[in-house]
Amino acid sequence: MHATLPLLLETSFPALRRGRLDTLQVNLGYRCNQTCLHCHVNAGPSRREMMDAETLALIPRVIEARGIRSLDLTGGAPELHDGFRDLVHTARNLGVKVIDRCNLTILSEPGQEDLAAFLAANEVEVVASLPCYSAKNVDAQRGDGVFARSIAGLQQLNALGYGQPDSGRVLNLVYNPLGASLPPAQGPLEAAYKRELFEHFGIVFNQLFALANMPIQRFGSTLISKGQFKAYMQLLKDNHCDANLPGVMCRSTVSVDWQGQLYDCDFNQQLALPLPLGTRPHLRALLAQDLADLPIRVADHCFGCTAGQGSSCGGALNA
Repeated sequence: MHATLPLLLETSFPALRRGRLDTLQVNLGYRCNQTCLHCHVNAGPSRREMMDAETLALIPRVIEARGIRSLDLTGGAPELHDGFRDLVHTARNLGVKVIDRCNLTILSEPGQEDLAAFLAANEVEVVASLPCYSAKNVDAQRGDGVFARSIAGLQQLNALGYGQPDSGRVLNLVYNPLGASLPPAQGPLEAAYKRELFEHFGIVFNQLFALANMPIQRFGSTLISKGQFKAYMQLLKDNHCDANLPGVMCRSTVSVDWQGQLYDCDFNQQLALPLPLGTRPHLRALLAQDLADLPIRVADHCFGCTAGQGSSCGGALNA
């Protein structure tokens, strides 16, 4: 796989500083039941990196010490971690909103038959990957049969109240472009998703998050192989919008990798660009350290968050 970091370090991206820490985004490990072209984590079934019990036990302590409001669990498939359910229980008992970055097909994996019911019982907010409402496009990006399994997963969640009005069980979907282009406007795309999914499958959901593909890891390497890397970076830079800077996720979120090390965002994590807080800042540092006003490490991939309507883990910044 081609290394993208050397192509990103020299940057003209504006300097940023942190605000109040609101969200702890934790990558529980890189093991996943899917292998997706756009995946910036390079996750897959053969990955074995998973967070150990000692590091996992630090998460509730940090939540209390820093007054964290949201715990955002990602991977790989975070549900494949043996400690996933206990962590969800503990965080919910602390009054924290828990977000599960769910690929939907995990709901039909052997041994996960009760996962959807568990998420519903604990009022976990589900952010589900569905890069298109077309079976052809989804299977091209994620593998044969993924679309059908994803639809079945969404119907299962709907049956438990997810996405239904006034249920309190939030179901948001995530769209990524198939290739080297910016996502279309989030509002009209969300309307199209809602229309198509309801008309054809009876599926409802709350919001659609339109995310730009980041020029790192598997997707970045593919761009290099196809000779498209420079053109895609130029597309991001040409569409940079200063109005998106106040809302970028790195100002209020800290990313934690499977070893407990800290990063400004999930993308910096995959580029091994740690939080500027010592040599290898670790989750335990947050037991005493306030990150407010700390500088944020930026590089050229950051233009992926500010191009056009903007892009964050919560979708467009200016939808």
